[in-house]
Formats: sequence, C-alpha cells, structure tokens
Amino acid sequence: MSTSGLSRSEGWLLLSMVLFASVLSGTGPADRLTWVLEIAPVFIGLPLVLATRRNFPLTPLLYRLLVIHALILILGAHYTYAKTPLGFWAQDLFSFERNHYDRLGHLAQGFIPAVLAREILIRCSPLKSGAWLFFIVVCICLAFSAFYELTEWWATAIGGEASREFLGTQGDPWDTQWDMFLALIGAVTSLLLLRRVHDRQLGRMGYTGSG
Repeated sequence: MSTSGLSRSEGWLLLSMVLFASVLSGTGPADRLTWVLEIAPVFIGLPLVLATRRNFPLTPLLYRLLVIHALILILGAHYTYAKTPLGFWAQDLFSFERNHYDRLGHLAQGFIPAVLAREILIRCSPLKSGAWLFFIVVCICLAFSAFYELTEWWATAIGGEASREFLGTQGDPWDTQWDMFLALIGAVTSLLLLRRVHDRQLGRMGYTGSG
C-alpha cells in the first residue's frame, strides 16, 4: 500500500486493522440488519480509498483519522450503538442517563470528514486556508450529518421494527438535533486543532494550504 508520506508498512497495518476488526464485528453481531446498515460506510469507503491510493494518495493524518472513524463504526455495528460496552462503562463512570457511544460516533462524523473535505477542497479547488474554506467545510459536514439522519429515517420507514436499532434514539426526542449539533462541534474542533499539521502534510505533498 503505497501512499505519500505514509510508509508501506503503516499502510498495511492500518488496512489490516480495519479488515480484522470488520471480521470480528461481523461474527455474531447483536443485530445483523443493524450491523449491515452501520458498517456500510466502511464497506463503501474502504474500496474507494484503496482504488485511489496511487492517483490520489491522502495525507497520513487523514488516513489515520479514517481508520479511527472506521473502528468507531465497526464497534458500534457489532453491539449496536445503544448497547456498546464502552458506552455503558462511561455511563456508569459519569452517571449518564443513557449510553452515549452514539454521541461519540456523531462527534467523529464531524471531526473526521472535516479533514477529508478540507483536503479535497484544497487539492481540487482554488480554496485555501481561511474563513471561506472553514465555512464551506463546516457546511459540508452539517449537510453530510443531515443526510445521515435522513438515511436513518428512510431505513426505519422501510424496515419498520426490524431497523429500530439502527435509529438508536434511546427514547430521546431530541436525538436528531443532538447528533447534528455534535457533528457541528466535531467539525469546528477538528478545523481549529488540526489545520496546522494538515497544512504541513499537504505542503510536503506539493499543495499549499495557506492563502
């Protein structure tokens, strides 16, 4: 697996982690339909990343973040987000009223796609680091989050009770709003924290992130 700035050995390690975790996740999941729906982004995204790794290699930062995002999805897919042990552990430790693992998933849904959108825009458009790039990336992340919420609605409308675990509201009437708000927080936080390291890695690949 050859990528710019990412060693071949690390590339294979990251790929092996995702594949191994996917196999474990698919072994006796809590709900098979939910597993298919939750892990679908991994099965869609991984072939795209592999197919473009030579002609459009990503920064090491983005590859690593995508693997983290994949692992979050893979774990949630196995247990369902409302029943993930990590969420129950946090619930007991901090006396939360519910399992908040899905909140982590939606925070990541803003945090990691923000870097992906930023990288594509810097490399494929006239946009450079600045207020407009920041604003557009956040808008893209919010649009993606809204589309995901619509997907949950459509899946539940089509699948009925069989797909209730995919919706995972845990009785919270404001679950959709919380999900989108956390994606917003994740996107903004990502852009504030990772912009400099992202620009350095893009610079080493021959792209100028700074305006």
